[in-house]
Amino acid sequence: MDNNKLLRTGLIGSVIVALCCFTPVLVILLGVVGLSALTGYLDYVLFPALILFLGIAGYAACRKHQSQQNAACCKTGHEDGGENDEKR
Repeated sequence: MDNNKLLRTGLIGSVIVALCCFTPVLVILLGVVGLSALTGYLDYVLFPALILFLGIAGYAACRKHQSQQNAACCKTGHEDGGENDEKR
């Protein structure tokens, strides 16, 4: 999975889970379909899911940052990306 797709998955999942955690959207939807008895167990599912999606987003951001550094290293031939080249 490429970095952009992984980052997008983590961010979209985090937003959806955060909406369900911090707003009554999921409680209302479960009440409408007759599953309101499950609302007591939402915290056991939603908070780990939020942590998981935030972890995915952080991992993808780290991979993207590392790949950009590697691209700069390969492009210039220097480990620092050519930032400390001496002026000749």
